[in-house]
Amino acid sequence: MSAYYRPLPRSGPLRPGGALPLAGGSFWFADIALEQRGRAPEIVPAREAPHAVLERLTAARAPIAGCDMRRTRIMGILNVTPDSFSDGGRYQDRDAALVQARRMHSDGADIIDVGGESTRPGARTVSVSDEIDRVAAPIRDVAAQLDVPISIDTRKAEVARAALHAGAAIVNDVSGFTFDPALAPLCAERGVPVCVMHAQGDPETMQDAPRYDDVRLDVYDFLSERVDALVAQGIARERIIVDPGIGFGKTLEHNLALLRDIALFHALGCPILLGASRKKFIGTISGAEAADARMPGSVAIALHAATQGVQIVRVHDVLETRQALASWRAVNTGEG
Repeated sequence: MSAYYRPLPRSGPLRPGGALPLAGGSFWFADIALEQRGRAPEIVPAREAPHAVLERLTAARAPIAGCDMRRTRIMGILNVTPDSFSDGGRYQDRDAALVQARRMHSDGADIIDVGGESTRPGARTVSVSDEIDRVAAPIRDVAAQLDVPISIDTRKAEVARAALHAGAAIVNDVSGFTFDPALAPLCAERGVPVCVMHAQGDPETMQDAPRYDDVRLDVYDFLSERVDALVAQGIARERIIVDPGIGFGKTLEHNLALLRDIALFHALGCPILLGASRKKFIGTISGAEAADARMPGSVAIALHAATQGVQIVRVHDVLETRQALASWRAVNTGEG
């Protein structure tokens, strides 16, 4: 039976003697939740985990597109689509997209993620040509005018190729590199960092009664397999980011379970990205029906992720998230 090792992250200067650094950052852990399917988790001293597991849990994550992964970084969302769930149509105009990118950059975004195809529940696939028409010019403008890494949010190799040519530096695929078999070889050839996300089904059908044996372990197994597959295709593990895919084929209970135990994914040895900003489950919990009214809940989720050592939070509300993270760090770790 497979065993899974979830570190229990802590922060602050008072560390017990057996504490180990988490992913090379300021967090540490002295205990691990040992998980096995069909059994209750067992808390064990961290040093009882296998050596290979501890190596992945403790090893510093390599910088991604120049961003140091020793603290939580902010990825600002720039949707240049007519139909994204929160801000569809607002930044489809080229000038509006650049203004928003400038705003996010000045507000503290470490990365800007540009997407030309909505992946909200029920969304339909956009043609390659239409998606390129939407993303290429804004990426070119941002790359020319702002000193910030750009991520292209796409499932398609030809869109990624055009985006990389325009100045993108990261490829973020919500399909976990299962939609277009040409995408992973392209990323390997270009040597760019990638983000591999879990989704059950495609955007058009993913919320049709999703089911799991254990959502945390099922998602972990999927991401583990996809990381191994990408490594086999020539993408170095240190250039792979993993994303559990909040809201992509998950119920409220599935999302909460993944958030609660998100530190599990540190055992993959890759930076973790969390994209929960303004999503429906936050509205369900808080009663905020409109997506753009879910900022406070989104910041709370991002802050929780940071306390679990998550390296990247993908958000709409950059300024509010930055303030929350900076304040939390100052209180709990003494960092500025």
